[in-house]
Amino acid sequence: MSQQVITPELCEWIAEQTRAGHASESVLAAMLGSGWDEGIARQALARTLGQSATLTPPPGATQGLPEPDLTRFTPVVNGGDRPVKILMALRQPRVVVFGDLLSEEECDGIVALANKRLARSETVATAADGSEVNAARTSDGMFFERCETDLIRKIESRIATLLRWPLDHGEGLQVLRYSPGAEYQPHYDYFDPAHVSTPGILARGGQRVGTLVIYLNTPTAGGATIFPDIGLDVAPVKGNAVFFSYDRPHPATQTLHGGAPVIEGEKWVATKWLRQGVFT
Repeated sequence: MSQQVITPELCEWIAEQTRAGHASESVLAAMLGSGWDEGIARQALARTLGQSATLTPPPGATQGLPEPDLTRFTPVVNGGDRPVKILMALRQPRVVVFGDLLSEEECDGIVALANKRLARSETVATAADGSEVNAARTSDGMFFERCETDLIRKIESRIATLLRWPLDHGEGLQVLRYSPGAEYQPHYDYFDPAHVSTPGILARGGQRVGTLVIYLNTPTAGGATIFPDIGLDVAPVKGNAVFFSYDRPHPATQTLHGGAPVIEGEKWVATKWLRQGVFT
């Protein structure tokens, strides 16, 4: 499945089926019946038909996702207390790169607050409840409580306005520092439904549905946020951020992502994960 490619011939076939009067759902069913991966098939439909591809959400999909207002695709959108630039937007998967989400002073302020509380980053434990140090994640990090300080509250309110998602539907900001050579290998941010820890995690606010990674500095070299499934690399630039959403906990969302190794200097990021419901 990983070798499947969206070709001009495939797009033309989809367009022909549509011109012949076949609904998008029927075209999708035909592609799945021919062995196409669902995520790639949906991407091909969206790429070919654009907004006219009205597909019902797949089983397990979340109804309603965090989303900036791109209806007019203006170069600057409302961040509440600060205008935020749109540098890039991808529909499928939904990926948006923001410019100047944070000021230099705000970035420096978060780094200063976090620096005193850093510890080796952990991930959800592989075979048990809780978390553990993982060789795939070679960074130091810490979590802020939601609205812990005036600065954190200000930034979280901006994020809520920008993504049109309630502030209380978000986890506290996590700050990570990557030293030279440090990385976070490709992974998904949603919680694996089959994992032993997941029921307890979901009880605190439901599944994750979106991620915002904010760059708090610009490393000298390396440290891009990578999306292997779609061939996208996002450069870490101080004050900028990358947002992506996922409507279900499945690889078909094409949200596999990672932090490429830092080659020179340090990389500081703040990550905001958004939940389906109120996070407690």
